[in-house]
Amino acid sequence: MRISILIYDGFTMLDAVGGYSVLGWLPGAEVEFVAERKTVIADDLRAGGLAAWRDYSEVEGTDILYVPGGPGGRPQMKNEATLSFIRRLHESSTWTFGVCNGVEILAAAGILQAKRVTTNYYARESVASLGATVVPDRYCQDGKIVTTAGVSAGIDGALYLARLIAGEEVAKIIQLGIEYYPHPPFSYGSADDAPAHIHDVIRAAEGASLEALMSSKQPRFLQPAL
Repeated sequence: MRISILIYDGFTMLDAVGGYSVLGWLPGAEVEFVAERKTVIADDLRAGGLAAWRDYSEVEGTDILYVPGGPGGRPQMKNEATLSFIRRLHESSTWTFGVCNGVEILAAAGILQAKRVTTNYYARESVASLGATVVPDRYCQDGKIVTTAGVSAGIDGALYLARLIAGEEVAKIIQLGIEYYPHPPFSYGSADDAPAHIHDVIRAAEGASLEALMSSKQPRFLQPAL
């Protein structure tokens, strides 16, 4: 079972590796990180990254197409190379999995028309404007498309998908294996629970991150050629 995780400049690390740490343990799973070009792809914090060993042209099909989010996702919504790659793999994928505003990229590719999806709360209006029906859930399934809310929700959605693929017992074993039993110290996990000024801070930080990402020529680590 091939799992193809799309990464791009400015992706959010946990969006990608949260679900990877779940789905990668499925029996027979073979995971690949794919990008527009083969290199080390910098994340949104510019101090970490993941190696993309395959580029778009080298992946003809996959069982699970996995698209994470991050500040760098906004430019990908206008990157026809990325959008074409998503459309091509989605045609024959068994599952298509979107995390956070990675769902926004899927919507921009035109594959979420009339689909029931969830996404990070700040991307809800954008995703809805692209033809999807957005629900404020932690994770959501519509046919072969599984989507999740922001960042850490990718772990929940991946466990849900693991159950669909391999059964509840396997999913439970994976959950225990990674000791996933969240108990956060604060109640601000849901956008509906947080006051308006907290929303404003997060939106401002997101905008600043995107602006800094687009203006920076180099990440804070050296990218070796692969």
